[in-house]
Amino acid sequence: MLEPAPQKAGELVTLSLKPKTGEEIQGLCRRLADELNEHSAAPLHLLIFGKCSASKTTLDTLQNKIGHADWPVTWVEGVACDGSPVAGIQVHAFSGTVDRITFGGRVVGSVFTEGGARQCLVGSLAATDQTLSRSEQTRHTLEDLQTILVQAGFDLSDLVRTWFFLENILSWYDEFNQARTAIYSGLKFRSSSLPASTGVAAKNPANTALSLAAWAFRPLSKNVRAQEVASPLQCPAPTYGSSFSRAMEIPTNTGRRLLISGTASIAPGGKTVWAGDVRKQVDLTMDVVEAMLNSRGFTFADLTRAAAYFRNPTDAGAFAEWLTANHLSAMPVTSVQCDVCRNDLLFELEADAETSVMMH
Repeated sequence: MLEPAPQKAGELVTLSLKPKTGEEIQGLCRRLADELNEHSAAPLHLLIFGKCSASKTTLDTLQNKIGHADWPVTWVEGVACDGSPVAGIQVHAFSGTVDRITFGGRVVGSVFTEGGARQCLVGSLAATDQTLSRSEQTRHTLEDLQTILVQAGFDLSDLVRTWFFLENILSWYDEFNQARTAIYSGLKFRSSSLPASTGVAAKNPANTALSLAAWAFRPLSKNVRAQEVASPLQCPAPTYGSSFSRAMEIPTNTGRRLLISGTASIAPGGKTVWAGDVRKQVDLTMDVVEAMLNSRGFTFADLTRAAAYFRNPTDAGAFAEWLTANHLSAMPVTSVQCDVCRNDLLFELEADAETSVMMH
């Protein structure tokens, strides 16, 4: 098990960068390095959406601009809707002490203490044996996650957030859900709830069936806890066989953070709504997200990070129109082409929000 280093207090910083018009990868990476320096923060985990063919150049450039790459990177073949090689880089960073976790000869996790809890961000996990069935790759990847978390002083039962990026998701999503549920069924989650999650289609540079990133949260006192947040406009996802919570809320040093799962145009009973109409799906999805935010005293202005997934890249314009109409064009969102978990869903949004105001 990891021996914790003497802790320097710090704060979690969330950064979301997209290439500016005509900006090369060098410029994007330089901007990220400047922002990290401005916050005196070290990366905990990078989620990068872009063409897999651009991964080596981008990662080499990041190492050159930021320094030794001792942080996990989850690279997702989420192609930019405007054709750029990299759609965006989303970073969780920390200005205090960070302990690194290695597995298989590389850094896969970062441990930090914030909000009265030890926390761990893990990234870029994938099965090492590509000859295994997709279901077995899922099981092995989650078992590797458990091994990594135990090494860091956590357990799978400490999970509050996961990201699953599945190659060709529509051909095996049910199979994936069964494998995930089989692993989860033996756990008693510390929060008493399943973690929030995203599951979309995306290749990864290792060409495995899936890649995984995760967030674990272990309180340091009894009065600190993670808690599930229900969706006022939707049923719980397990109702239709998906093992995740709609959202999870965790404390910060000064307030609260809401982690909202991938959310789409799904009716209270679990059926897809507005099949074939991306504008209607965007409208409903954003109503659902807003209802979750409002239920816990947040608004769209509190978002620190979001990812918008489109089955058809040309549909990104419909979301851009929604943002403009609602005076939210400055939302820190990255728009990418990734199939969603149903063939009639055209749009999905995941988001993080943070507020320094405690609820009474």
